Amino acid sequence: MRRSGPYGAVVLGLLMVGCNPPKAAPKDEPPAAEASEGKTAKQDKAAEAPSAAPASSASASSGDIPAPADVAAPPADAEKTASGLATKVLSAGTGTDKPKRWDEVKVHYTGWTTDGKMFDSSVKRGEPTSFGVTQVIAGWTEGLQLMVTGEKRRFWIPENLAYKGQPGRPAGMLVFDVELLDIIKGKEPIPPPADVAAPPANATKTASGLAYVVLEKGKGKDHPKKDDRATVHYTGWTTDGTMFDSSVQRGAPSTFGVGQVIEGWTEGLQLMTTGSKYRLWIPENLAYKGRPGPPAGMLVFDVELISFEKVPEPPAAPKDVAAAPKDAKTTASGLAYKILKKGSGKVHPTADDRVEVQYTGWTTDGKMFDSSIPRGRPITFGLKQVIAGWTEGMQLLVEGDSARFWIPENLAYKGRPGAPAGMLVFDVQLLKIEPSAQPGAAPTGH
Repeated sequence: MRRSGPYGAVVLGLLMVGCNPPKAAPKDEPPAAEASEGKTAKQDKAAEAPSAAPASSASASSGDIPAPADVAAPPADAEKTASGLATKVLSAGTGTDKPKRWDEVKVHYTGWTTDGKMFDSSVKRGEPTSFGVTQVIAGWTEGLQLMVTGEKRRFWIPENLAYKGQPGRPAGMLVFDVELLDIIKGKEPIPPPADVAAPPANATKTASGLAYVVLEKGKGKDHPKKDDRATVHYTGWTTDGTMFDSSVQRGAPSTFGVGQVIEGWTEGLQLMTTGSKYRLWIPENLAYKGRPGPPAGMLVFDVELISFEKVPEPPAAPKDVAAAPKDAKTTASGLAYKILKKGSGKVHPTADDRVEVQYTGWTTDGKMFDSSIPRGRPITFGLKQVIAGWTEGMQLLVEGDSARFWIPENLAYKGRPGAPAGMLVFDVQLLKIEPSAQPGAAPTGH
């Protein structure tokens, strides 16, 4: 989404987030520093997105656009739809096409509460706003589809089509003057199957409640396991036939760990063979479980398993996992380390650099709590984004080095709830150093 100004467009308050694919929360991060040391990349990205919070409507400020005379209620010549939305054309447009639900639009707008107080305006900011037609409150989604390019229209949006009493949002009926500047055509959704509303009689149902139908048999014989990585094409719909995500529409398949997605996917994929196509009806308890934001209720997916690959098994805990051996070196801070294999590099990373590594971590009882190896790819991060023992230890290595760290708790998670406790042991291979662009400049915090 594009930025819409210092306050952000209030109409963007009900943004939807694509699934890409339906994921649980896979762990794919290095041992992170404490949150107080900075923001995650995801948080940084969110900070750049349009804010859902409207500008304060407590009092008019200099430059506010005056409310129209009919702000309190729709006039007699306003048109009212079956949903309760009232609209009136202020200025006819020059276009002929109307936006569809899957399109994006570019608009100028101003919004008032019915007492005449302006709470948001792209006009005042001097910058139009762009967004998807379905990424806004219901009254906007409906009203925009009545318009043509160049048209100016006034909306009277009842509360049930606006923010529905959400705390922090403008309350009651809202009034908007909207100018439709442009329509950016989107891809038409893939039509839902005829049986999208419920599994048909010939569907197979598992003990968990997952239902499925084989649409096309595969050529393979083996089934993926939970720890494998799968490459798939898929399309997902809610049971009312609304498509919410599709790799097919994007034209690019998705690859992910079989165990890194919602439970219904994890179970369903393990029933499939390479080349097969299945339709899955996934009940809510195997999908997003009512979590705010993702699609709700039972979800329906058409899935094609293109391929899958076995991921390497993480290494077993080393024999010296309980304590650093006598031949390990210990630094002044208490970090103990041992070079397992010498690399060919000559340069050590600095605290401002980024590094690419493979790693596995254990607690001192030999239990593995994290590893990049089963994920099938190394991870890259800034040395100021991780726990202190990592920041110090990585600077002792050169490219190609493999080392073992014994990191005392005061250099690890310091007893933080939810994180591994006590001394931690890591096997680390330094694959690559990415020098900071500006020596001495701190990278984005984690």
